[in-house]
Amino acid sequence: MRKNKILLLITAGILMSCSTANLSYEGKTFKKSYESISVENLKRNLSVIASDEMQGRDTGSEGQKKAGRYMISEYEKLGISHPKSLTDYYQNITKESLNGRNGGLPDSENILAFIEGTEKPNEIIVISAHYDHIGTKDGKVYNGADDDGSGTVAVMEIAKAFQLAQKSGKSPKRSLLFLHVTGEEHGLLGSKYYSENPVFPIENTVVDLNIDMIGRCDKDNCGKNYVYVIGSEMLSKELKIINETANNATNKLELNYKYDDPKDPQRLYYRSDHYNFAKKGIPVAFFFDGIHEDYHQPTDDADKIDYPLLAKRTQLVFATAWELANRNERIVVDKK
Repeated sequence: MRKNKILLLITAGILMSCSTANLSYEGKTFKKSYESISVENLKRNLSVIASDEMQGRDTGSEGQKKAGRYMISEYEKLGISHPKSLTDYYQNITKESLNGRNGGLPDSENILAFIEGTEKPNEIIVISAHYDHIGTKDGKVYNGADDDGSGTVAVMEIAKAFQLAQKSGKSPKRSLLFLHVTGEEHGLLGSKYYSENPVFPIENTVVDLNIDMIGRCDKDNCGKNYVYVIGSEMLSKELKIINETANNATNKLELNYKYDDPKDPQRLYYRSDHYNFAKKGIPVAFFFDGIHEDYHQPTDDADKIDYPLLAKRTQLVFATAWELANRNERIVVDKK
C-alpha cells in the first residue's frame, strides 16, 4: 500500500510538472512572431529614445514626454491601441502623487498599450519597463540607453510580436498590457501609482514580467549569453518553470539566479518596478543584465548596447509571455 501511494505521488508530480511547463513553441505563428524581434528594430527605436534630443528623460521633463510621444506613434503605426477605459495611451499622474525621494517632481504619465485576449480577456499579463532616466547634470546628458532604454524598446518589440501573431490569426487567450512607467528613478513611483490605481482590477493581473536593463553585461559575465532572473519563484513556483521551459525551447541563455534572494546585499528584488506588483501578491519576474561601469553615468549610450544579446533576452521574455498568455490555466500563487 505504501509503495503504491508513493508511486502515485511521484506520477502525480510528474504529470503536474508536465502540464505546467508543456506548451509547444514549434508553431509557425509563434516562430514568425519570435523571429520578428530584431536587432534592427531595437536599434532603430533605441537610437531615438536614448538620443541627446530626449535630454535624459527625467520624470515629467519635456524630453521624457517627447520620448513618450515617439513610443505612442510607434504603437499607432503598428495598430496597437490603449485600454478601452482610457481616452488615450496616458495614465496621468499629478505631481502630488509623485512625491519621491527627491521631491519637487512635475506631473508625468505612465504609457499603456494593450492587446485584448480572446478567451480570458479579463486576465491580464503585464509586461513592464520604466522609460524615465535621470536627465541632465552639469551640462551632460544621461541618456540611459541601458537603464532603461533597453527595457523600453524590448517591451515595444514584444508588443509588435504579439500583434503580428494576432494578425496571423493567433490572438492571445489572455490580455496583454504593455506598461511603460514613469518615475522609477525617483522611487518606483509610476509603478506604485499603477498598482494603487490600476486600469484593470489588480486581482485580475496574472503576472508582471519586468524588464530593467537588458542591453549590456556586467564584469563577471561579458562574453556570455546570460540574463539575471530575479523573483520568478517568490510567489509562484510555476512561473520559474515556465520561464526556464521557454528558455530551453528557444535561445538557451544562461539564467543567472545570483540576485534571486531577498537577503542579497544588493536587494535587487526590491529595486525595480516589479516589486510594487509583488507587494500586491502578483507573481513577478525581473530580467536584468547586472551593474556595469556606465550605470547612472553620462556614458550609458546606445552605441554601447549589445544588440544581438538584447534581442535574445527580449525573445525570452516574449516566449515566457506567450505561454502565460495562452496556457489553459492561470498560474497559481502558492507562496507568500
